Amino acid sequence: MKDFLTAPAAAPGSAVIAKAGPLSRRGFLGAAGGLALVAMLPVRPSRAETAAKLVPGTRVPAFLEIRPDGSVHVLSPFVEGGQGIATGMAQTIGEELDVNPARFTVDCAPPGPDYAVVGGMRMTGGSFSTRSSYPLMRRLGATAREMLMRAAATRLDVAQDTLTTEDGQVLHAASGRSLGYGELAEAAFALEPAADVPLRDPATFRWIGKPVARLDMRDKSTGRAVYAIDQKLDGMLYAAVRHAEYFGTKPLSIRNEAQVRAMPGVHSVHLLEAAVAVCADSWWRARKAVETVQAEWSEPEAAGLDTVAKDFSSEGMLQALRDYDGETHPAETEGDAAAAFTGADKVIEAEYVAPYLAHGQLEPPSAMARFNADGTLELWLPNQAPEMFQGSAAAAAGLEPAQVRIHSPMLGGFFGRHFIYGPGNPYPQAIALAKATGMPVKVIWSREEEFLNDAVRPLSMSRFRAAIGADGLPAALEVRTIGEGPIGRYFGAMLQTPVDSSAVEGIVEKPYAIPNRAMVFGKRPHPVNIAFWRSVGHSMNDFFYESFLDEIADAGGQDPMALRRALLARSARHLALLDAVEELSGGWKRGPFEVDGRTRARGLAMASPFGSETATIAEASVEDGAVKVHDVWVAFDPGSVVNPAIVKKQVESAVALGLSAALYEEVVYEAGRRRDQNYDTYTILTRDDMPRVHVTILESGAPMGGVGEPGLPGVLPAVGNALAAATGQRPRRLPMKNLSFS
Repeated sequence: MKDFLTAPAAAPGSAVIAKAGPLSRRGFLGAAGGLALVAMLPVRPSRAETAAKLVPGTRVPAFLEIRPDGSVHVLSPFVEGGQGIATGMAQTIGEELDVNPARFTVDCAPPGPDYAVVGGMRMTGGSFSTRSSYPLMRRLGATAREMLMRAAATRLDVAQDTLTTEDGQVLHAASGRSLGYGELAEAAFALEPAADVPLRDPATFRWIGKPVARLDMRDKSTGRAVYAIDQKLDGMLYAAVRHAEYFGTKPLSIRNEAQVRAMPGVHSVHLLEAAVAVCADSWWRARKAVETVQAEWSEPEAAGLDTVAKDFSSEGMLQALRDYDGETHPAETEGDAAAAFTGADKVIEAEYVAPYLAHGQLEPPSAMARFNADGTLELWLPNQAPEMFQGSAAAAAGLEPAQVRIHSPMLGGFFGRHFIYGPGNPYPQAIALAKATGMPVKVIWSREEEFLNDAVRPLSMSRFRAAIGADGLPAALEVRTIGEGPIGRYFGAMLQTPVDSSAVEGIVEKPYAIPNRAMVFGKRPHPVNIAFWRSVGHSMNDFFYESFLDEIADAGGQDPMALRRALLARSARHLALLDAVEELSGGWKRGPFEVDGRTRARGLAMASPFGSETATIAEASVEDGAVKVHDVWVAFDPGSVVNPAIVKKQVESAVALGLSAALYEEVVYEAGRRRDQNYDTYTILTRDDMPRVHVTILESGAPMGGVGEPGLPGVLPAVGNALAAATGQRPRRLPMKNLSFS
């Protein structure tokens, strides 16, 4: 296997193809990122020693290959999954390298310490890709440009300060000579990089901050884009699986194995950890065969919440959250909430609930495994963290991480689906089957198997209580959140507090000037496999908080916009967002009001996820008993922007997913099983449901925030607040399709 600590860049191998609060997500990634890799990726001492001397993001040949024709190939630390990171990286590097981004190709880099640019680790998630790498990638491009100019100075025998560059050419104006980057790359990248290089003045940017066309647009629109599910290897087998109906149970035996083996194209039949599998010469034959398997399964527990028992249900889990009487811990404390409640003019309280959610990605999960003659393992699989999967795959195969090569194709769906969720991923099955058969094996899960085994966003419940003064403003706020989040589940040992930040984000650290606050968290683990989901805790908690803030406004006789302005009076950034979204929507009018003879209203919400700030207004009505959202306006401030066109599209897609979660989506457990196993009953947003979406982008100059997720959290409460204004009925439980509006 190549040593990617020292090898020059090359195309990845491919087949045919609070004050007393919790550690924030930003703090977690910064402080614990290195620990995550240490914990999950054991390495050989020599490799660790080499990595310790390496500063990620600084070694030019690890990232850039300049080809003879002057085109630039980038090995990116990040996986492209529709968020546009490949284009943004080409813009950022190209700006400083002085090469038009249209001349770039971008692939995901193989595992290696060069690419640990997210707080000392490597992942694609948390809306961290651009903001974590932007300064490094600018400097990388500038460093490469300086090396090319130095090589050109030697070749032309002139002083370096007499040279300039222009779109992939080094120019010597005095003699009229020029050299292309492709002619210089080999010599240039053999040089020692300069310790410091000047960066371009942002006032002269040509591509950063501009709506540069996406690099992957043509391939995606013409069907040439290659996803994991498209890839093939010579001589490979296809495998289909059928999982246990009860999570955590196992297959014990197969009664009709001989019959299954005799089916057309079948190579072999296998018992796996939590599934039965059939390998065949086509996936369709494998699937038809596995559907005929008559297996004996272990029995789940009859009752209880330590496992997914026979009586487990979503409603039962919700009741367990309600009944929790264990220890709670302060998530955020400010002032003296108890005293404020004693002297309150009015006290209100409410419970909010959000369901389990599937990721519902377009591309069904797959993984392709091949053991090579030298004992190494290659894996082709959708993933958001190549090194983490390398370590996990090595453990599953009984190899060292250096013996595992991870190929990371573009993702046909993102949303936090492609992290390591144990039995929620097919790659351990591909490894086991490749080892058992001695042949390359590609596992594809059917849509039903995906819905049965996808790790889910946790069901969540929070209770709110507010003290309202005689002036109609909130004097105190108490919140009790019970449950579990994915950071606590998978990285709990690294947290510096018993509070799971992913369970309370969107409730704590809000910008509103409520003088007395007491938020607490109690951990009640879920027996089901839980996961990150687009915007994580914000996806439900901002719905809870912003909806209850409207309840406070109503109880205090305040307009929701006026209340937010009063509570944000000292925050110019948030007031600017309110001004912008109000102007974008044509002026704030809560309603209800009539449009074409039907009653509509508008709802407002703000959110502060992943270092960005948003303000959202939704206009909605109830028509024939169903919720109809007509328009959504979003003012979005990520601090600064690399590609405004991509930012706009990301916000629009976040609106769509947020609206789908608000109105329709839920994973329901009944009698220990998931009720819905395909899109025929797992309802998602349709094109007919999609409202008009209007986006305005503000660049406040604050530190760069995330883009992919922040547009989602404000959508749910904005819709809920609009419906409350239109109907007089307050949605407190998602999804809203289950509510009856009179």
